[in-house]
Amino acid sequence: MISKQTIDKIFSTIRVEEIVGEYVQLKRAGSNYKGLSPFHEEKTPSFVVSASKQIWKDFSSGQGGTAISFLMEIENFTYPEALRHAAKKYGIEIEEDQREYSEEAKNAQSERDLLYKIHEIANDYYQNFLWEVDEGRSIGLAYFKERELKDDIIKKFQLGYSPEKKNAFTAFALEKGYAKEILEKSGLSIFPENSPAGIDRFRERVIFPIHSFSGRVLGFGARILRNNVKTAKYLNSPETEIYHKSNVLYGLNQGKQAISRKNICLLVEGYMDVISLHMSGIENVVASSGTSLTTEQIKLIKRLTENVTILFDGDNAGIKASFRSIDMLLTEGMNIRVLLFPEGDDPDSFARKHPQDYVEKFIENEAMDFIDFKAEILLKDAGSDPIKKADAIRNIVKSVSFVQNALKREVYLKEVSNKFGLSEQSLFNELDVQRQVTQNQTQHVQQQKEQKPAKLEIVPKPENEIDSVQFNILHQENKLIDTMLMFGDVVLHRENDKNEEYEVTVIEEILNHFEEEQYEFQIETNQKIINNIKEGIEHDELRSGSFFITLMDADITLKVADALMHPNELSDWATRNIFPPNMGDHIAEEVENNILIHKYYYIHVMIKQTTADLEEYRDTNSEKYFDAIKKIMMLNDFSKQIIEKIGWSPVTKSPIKF
Repeated sequence: MISKQTIDKIFSTIRVEEIVGEYVQLKRAGSNYKGLSPFHEEKTPSFVVSASKQIWKDFSSGQGGTAISFLMEIENFTYPEALRHAAKKYGIEIEEDQREYSEEAKNAQSERDLLYKIHEIANDYYQNFLWEVDEGRSIGLAYFKERELKDDIIKKFQLGYSPEKKNAFTAFALEKGYAKEILEKSGLSIFPENSPAGIDRFRERVIFPIHSFSGRVLGFGARILRNNVKTAKYLNSPETEIYHKSNVLYGLNQGKQAISRKNICLLVEGYMDVISLHMSGIENVVASSGTSLTTEQIKLIKRLTENVTILFDGDNAGIKASFRSIDMLLTEGMNIRVLLFPEGDDPDSFARKHPQDYVEKFIENEAMDFIDFKAEILLKDAGSDPIKKADAIRNIVKSVSFVQNALKREVYLKEVSNKFGLSEQSLFNELDVQRQVTQNQTQHVQQQKEQKPAKLEIVPKPENEIDSVQFNILHQENKLIDTMLMFGDVVLHRENDKNEEYEVTVIEEILNHFEEEQYEFQIETNQKIINNIKEGIEHDELRSGSFFITLMDADITLKVADALMHPNELSDWATRNIFPPNMGDHIAEEVENNILIHKYYYIHVMIKQTTADLEEYRDTNSEKYFDAIKKIMMLNDFSKQIIEKIGWSPVTKSPIKF
């Protein structure tokens, strides 16, 4: 188990804006950073990162927390995995606390953990074989050298080689104690009935590991080198619990920072296209790895940039098939340009022929918008045939119909109008037709998905509905806990009944109130926080917000993020010369008033409970019945005193919200 000292060091070293910035394109907004939510589809940024508080908050989905909780959410890491990932990024050595280990913890490896581990083992095995074994050097390394790859690039992409022996890796993994079942589920090994020793899926191939956004190996691509073998040239890992090819882009882990920095992503087809561009110094590039582009892959890019340039081979026979990818990119709100390399060239060969400056300028100057690109391809086939020309223009307008922004659609249509000498009105009419067709198709697909056999369902009445009394006490309970998290160590100057001055912290004053009232917390997370605060006081320690963000409790982490980050942080008011009051400017009065308001609501909870008892005792116990009446009268009197002290209007049926 990772030691407490290491965890503290990780939290004191890591920067939430740096970790989140690898996944979300952040822009400065006053003292914070803002971006589009990576968890929820949105057009207006509602994702806020606070560098000063070291927390993030996604106002569209309600999620929030620390850099570590973000990694857990975005990468589906466990808490220890997120800590190890952050430690590796910042060069922090992990210290293990052996005393905290138990046999159960040592053996508690889930299948998912084992899949990640076996891929890590395989990745090391293939790399080691490439560099350290004669067969690997003479075949695999020689191939990469023939492709003019330098050692640093081969190591950067962790390229490897799987030997000719049919079960070399399988035997190696079995010897290390990995079960046949996990090797089979990983797709690294195949166990036919006639080969109980197993067969390596990628034998006698050069290996391209496929990484997640954070750098974990999810699967492999492998290329056969012999031409006289009747088998697929490229072979990929099968779908597993950790690898779904539609959710992965090759090179994204190595290129994400460059994509975000340059605010543009180059989209290519193959592994070598990505690697050769990196070797030439162009790193903002990813590949769909031989699969049709998917919505999930586009959303990965969109976290970093909305600008995409698609790079095509000059003689690529599948260019027309790419039109679907263009429409998908437009649907997701991306800005698209397309580049056709000279005939006989692809990104790989072109990058190896020319220096970085030349390649970058060529891409910048020769890339065209999708309208010019489709026009060039379609009109070449149409020739002078007016019917084919009309179909080509209709195809272009169809792509424009996928553009979500109305202003952009109009600009694109004007461009089509000028390019082909057609009236804007006729193009807008065609656009309406295309959008209606698209909408009908989408609705039909959705209806097919949702269509279910008719079934009579009885909807039960919701139990334990929260009434206004319960809502108010929950609201005020949360408010006091939030105050403890935000301003817990602030010292308040008070006077006792004898007009003697004394000092008390916000935490102590609110905690004293809860204990005096013998208040039972309605929300479990709040009870956990109070327990931690009490434990801290026993050790002469005031535990407020900064303490709780290091705890391995998702509910508490979210609670802290909610307390420390407020919706008004979505707007940079200072840019509009608006300076609203800061929370805590009048903390002494706020704490006093909020405690009184909580007392008021708690009194009404007790009145409600006692009224329920009153009905029960009416015909069964006259003594308890009259005691209950006295208690209600006394509680109502206390309620009036609080109203007078706070200054609420007596004619207001419900108290003013503070």
